[in-house]
Amino acid sequence: MTGGSIAVRRLSQQVRLLSSSRPSMVSPFSTRLIGSPNTLEHRVFIEHNGSVVSSFHDVPLFADQSSGILNMIVEVPRWTNAKMEISKEEAFNPIKQDIKKGRLRFVRNCFPHHGYIWNYGAFPQTWEDPAALHPETKAKGDNDPLDVCEIGEQVGYVGQVKQVKVLGIMALLDEGETDWKVIVVDVHDPLASKLNDIEDVERHLPGLIRATNEWFRIYKIPDGKGENAFAFSGEAKNKKYATEIIHECNEAWRRLITGESPAKTPTYEIAIRNLSNSISPGFVTRSDVTYANLPADSRQPPAPIDPSISKWFYISSVQV
Repeated sequence: MTGGSIAVRRLSQQVRLLSSSRPSMVSPFSTRLIGSPNTLEHRVFIEHNGSVVSSFHDVPLFADQSSGILNMIVEVPRWTNAKMEISKEEAFNPIKQDIKKGRLRFVRNCFPHHGYIWNYGAFPQTWEDPAALHPETKAKGDNDPLDVCEIGEQVGYVGQVKQVKVLGIMALLDEGETDWKVIVVDVHDPLASKLNDIEDVERHLPGLIRATNEWFRIYKIPDGKGENAFAFSGEAKNKKYATEIIHECNEAWRRLITGESPAKTPTYEIAIRNLSNSISPGFVTRSDVTYANLPADSRQPPAPIDPSISKWFYISSVQV
């Protein structure tokens, strides 16, 4: 055997050794895609070990509670415009594109922003209770899972389950409802070790909090609506405050999934079918007909988007 081939063999052995000793990064979560993106029929189900689970109720909030690591579900990848969101009304809560007046909803580009400026999504197993008036915002919850802005450098994908740590929170007042926006970072991001609270964001990512405030204030203006308002004069609250809100919304979800809070009222109906909470009125097994009849993966290429979605809107006199 030549010296060169011996070196190659040793290098291959070292690579195999390093590969076998490195912690597995393979996620147990995957996605089941139905139809073409940018269509009314498109759905993204989340799977755990190859089986569909509820993105709202079955994906655990905590990936590692002792270390403060949470799971977030990416609904809208950074720099995209399609307003994807977890469907509260459909069984097992797939992600679908929001619809307004029978048309797919896209967020407009307000200069200098293009699409969403973070990976936008939600915390599973949280709920902003529309019957609960927050004592500081003086507004009730918006009846959705808790919204999350992930500020790491990697662009996510719809249905991705990211492990994140909490940095802070902002309180948007959207049409009279409290709409919390939690600021987080992917634990695998290169800056994650340096980002531990909200003041670290300005130190290492200067301008991002200000841009986030501006984005939420103005994003509905191109659709003919006014500026959104913030509680706390637009201030981003710290990690401790954010963590308290997350626990409050997790407790509100617990009341929802166990039937203590109604899933159906005259104004809304939430699908609470799940596979993981045996005391829930919505608990089912995989033999349940609603589960057995879930569609198989039928992913298709994206449908074309109207070119007008790429237009930039220039907003004047924005107060930030």
